[in-house]
Amino acid sequence: MDLAWEAILAASTVFFLGAISPGPSLLMVIRNTIVGGRRRGVMCAVGHGIGFGLYAGVAIFGLIVLLEEAPGVFLGLQMIGIVLLFWYGWLMWQHADEEHEQTFEGKARGFLEGFSIAFFNPKIALFLVAVLAQVLDAGMTLSTKLVIGFIGMAIDMAWYVLVAVFLTGTPLLEWLRNNGMLVNRTTALVLWGFAISVLGSMALA
Repeated sequence: MDLAWEAILAASTVFFLGAISPGPSLLMVIRNTIVGGRRRGVMCAVGHGIGFGLYAGVAIFGLIVLLEEAPGVFLGLQMIGIVLLFWYGWLMWQHADEEHEQTFEGKARGFLEGFSIAFFNPKIALFLVAVLAQVLDAGMTLSTKLVIGFIGMAIDMAWYVLVAVFLTGTPLLEWLRNNGMLVNRTTALVLWGFAISVLGSMALA
């Protein structure tokens, strides 16, 4: 395969730095690990990685064109994302003292929360456009684009899986569980603040 290794390395570095930055996604994975244990946390991480990977694929193969030619579609994704952020925040605030849930339904919910917090996050789309616009060029091979998209998904998923796996069984997880109300309500406030920041960005655009 004729791969552009400089572009792959540059994109991988930024993907990694973006993944480890604290934010709503990290709090969502931590919360799901608290509520449902390692498996639910991992399912949330896998869902987030897939959502991020789909966005990365779309960005690589035409998100910039979509933003320019079909702004209404992107606006729709933004509005869905804002509604979901407020909704998840409300659920966490209302069920701040919920019991641990390790059922199949709980794991499925963890996956869905992880996926939606990534896929309907307009700031991830803008982050990907900013990053990929610097590393992609018109003559880049299909194999290079596919590798960049796959690495983006793999880095994102691997980081949050590590968070869920290594958090489980540690004194920190027990402390977080014992302070579950504080964690859930802090997460709710972060999600609401994030949604408000997106609204503010849209209003100023």
